[in-house]
Amino acid sequence: MIKIIDDATNKDEWNKLAPHPMQSWDWGVAREKMGVKVVRVGTFSGDSLNASFQMTVHPVPFLQYKIGYLPRSTAPSKEILNYLFEYGRTNNLIYIKIEPNTLANSNFKLQTSNLTKSPTPLFPAWTQTLDLANSETELLAKMKPKTRYNVKLAQKKGVTVREMTTDEGFEIFIKLYFETCKRQHYAGHNYEYHKTLFTQLKNNISRILIAYYNQTPIAAYHLFKFNDVLYYPYGGSSDQYREVMGANLLMWEAMKFGKANNCKSFDLWGSLSPDYDSDNIWSGFTRFKEGFGTEFVQMIGSYDLVINNFLYAPLILAQKIREKFIGG
Repeated sequence: MIKIIDDATNKDEWNKLAPHPMQSWDWGVAREKMGVKVVRVGTFSGDSLNASFQMTVHPVPFLQYKIGYLPRSTAPSKEILNYLFEYGRTNNLIYIKIEPNTLANSNFKLQTSNLTKSPTPLFPAWTQTLDLANSETELLAKMKPKTRYNVKLAQKKGVTVREMTTDEGFEIFIKLYFETCKRQHYAGHNYEYHKTLFTQLKNNISRILIAYYNQTPIAAYHLFKFNDVLYYPYGGSSDQYREVMGANLLMWEAMKFGKANNCKSFDLWGSLSPDYDSDNIWSGFTRFKEGFGTEFVQMIGSYDLVINNFLYAPLILAQKIREKFIGG
C-alpha cells in the first residue's frame, strides 16, 4: 500500500529507511518551517513502513502551477512513479524533479514514458567519498603529498579545531560561509535557510567544526551525521591567515570526527567528474577534496517526471535562460 503520511507516528521508522539527510524527517520539518510544502509518501506492508519518499513542492512564479522536488531518495519504483504522477496531476504540478541517492552502475531504468533525463539538474552527478573504515595512518597515506604536507603544516603552526554545535558556533560558521560565497561569487542559500536548518537538525544531525589560529576562527564546516555517514555540504573560510592551511587541517579533523562517531564513510556532497576541466569554476573545491585521497563516485543523475507536457518545455527553456543570465 502507498499513502501520504501526515503525522510523525512513523518518524523513527522513516529515519531508519532514509538514505540521505535530505530525506530525513527533520529535514522535512525544517523545510516546512521555511514555508515550503512537504509531501511524505510511504509504502507499507500492513502497518510496517518499508520505503519512504519526501518531496518538496514549489510554486512557479506568475502561474497557478507548481514543481515537485524529490532529492536523494531511494530509486522510486514504477508504482511510486505512478503514484507521484497522479499526485502531480491532481495538484497542478508541471513536473517532479527526481535525483535519487543511487549509484550510476545500478540497475535503475526509466520505468515510465513520463520520466526523462533532466536538462536542468540541481545536484551534481558526481561526488567524492572517503572510506572511514581505514585507519588514520591509512587515511593519511592515501592523501596527495601536498595535502598531507599542508595538514602537518597547519598542526605545526598551531591551528586547532574544535566542535561547536551551538548557536555561537553557527554564527561563526555562517559569517565565514558568506565571506566565502562573496569571494567565490557563489549564490548560496540565505541566512534564514541555514539558521532554520541548523536549529532543526542540531540535536541529531548537524555538527559544526571550527578551525582557529591565534584564537581567530579561520575556517568552519556545517556537517551532517546521518545513518553512519558523515556529509560535508557547507563550508567557509577567512581571507586571514590562509598561509597556515587551516582548511586542510579542518578537513582532516572532520575525517577523524567521523571515525570517532562510528561513521563508515564520508560523503563530500558534490564534485566535478574525475576528468574535470581545470578552468571550470568548481575545479578548486574539486581539487581540494581530491587531495584527501577520495574516491570519485557517479550517481545516476537527475530525472524529470513530466506531468504537464504542454507547459514543461517552455518552463525548462525559461529556467535555462534564467540560469544563463541571472546565475541560477
